[in-house]
Amino acid sequence: MEYHGLLTRYGALLDLPEHTQTVSLHEGNTPLIPVPRLAEEMGGGFELFVKYEGLNPTGSFKDRGMTAAIGEAAGRKAQAVICASTGNTAASAAAYAARAGLRAIVLIPQGKVAAGKLAGAVAYGAQVVQIDGSFDDALTLVVKITEKHPIALVNSINPYRLEGQKTGAFEICDTLGKAPDWLCLPVGNAGNISAYWLGFRQYNEEKSTGLPKLLGVQAAGAAPLVLGHPIDKPSTVATAIRIGRPARGEQALTAAEESGGRIIAATDDEILAMQRRLAGEGIWVEPASAAGLAGLEKEINAGTLDPTGKQIVAVCTGHGLKDPDIITANMPKPELVPTSLEALEEVILAQ
Repeated sequence: MEYHGLLTRYGALLDLPEHTQTVSLHEGNTPLIPVPRLAEEMGGGFELFVKYEGLNPTGSFKDRGMTAAIGEAAGRKAQAVICASTGNTAASAAAYAARAGLRAIVLIPQGKVAAGKLAGAVAYGAQVVQIDGSFDDALTLVVKITEKHPIALVNSINPYRLEGQKTGAFEICDTLGKAPDWLCLPVGNAGNISAYWLGFRQYNEEKSTGLPKLLGVQAAGAAPLVLGHPIDKPSTVATAIRIGRPARGEQALTAAEESGGRIIAATDDEILAMQRRLAGEGIWVEPASAAGLAGLEKEINAGTLDPTGKQIVAVCTGHGLKDPDIITANMPKPELVPTSLEALEEVILAQ
């Protein structure tokens, strides 16, 4: 059957208003990539897969929720949508608003958004407003303005975002034939881990697929759910999860506990090392996307997670092109050689 996007494929399973329009860029249907070499490096004896969400239309998992949120807004004749963003939400909201013919406004924290993400929002025609504050400050402002004016809020506190994002769980079960034993993923604003748990629970009720344990991973410098209190100035190279007051924090903690899993923290060094190892498998992700796997390896090494005989899926939420700064900042200049076979042989064969 020809693929036409998530609302076409899974719309009957989503709790969306009847007025919701199909606003699609053929999001979803992302690959579940086996990474056996990486599993062996972690000790072996288990199956490891990467759910590569970087292959969504705007390069991140946000498109799953945005097709639903923008479709609902368009269906009730909203003229504009707004979001606060560290980057991925901004690009996705801008693209889907453009698709629906709606105005998009995005608020970003000063100096805290990767260039690849900001460029996307601008390219899709959004009005980008930078505030002198954090992501959490930006989210507070967009909530206030949507309470006062007829502008649709499309951050993950919008319930329709989670309805769209839970399709990731459906796809994993459809591919594997059941739920994995563990699901590992980054945690920033905490909407995605909450959405996956909703999806797995729904599929288990309807299709008896079983339930995974959830391992949510925050960056150590932005780990309010691990520390147990908000962080006023979160700090991490993983810009997508640099959030000190997760909007869905309580829901995420409940999801992890109900699943028999947990939320932990990984350091920037651990996250960047895993990003490089994934690239060695041919999978380039932005730093935040490597957090789930970094946390998995940390748990295995600590002896607090035994992967033996298990199927484990790690959700990699965004493409490496969304946040290339960490690579380009340290990238050596290509070696320049004369245009001759001899010179080329000397350089290549010397390796």
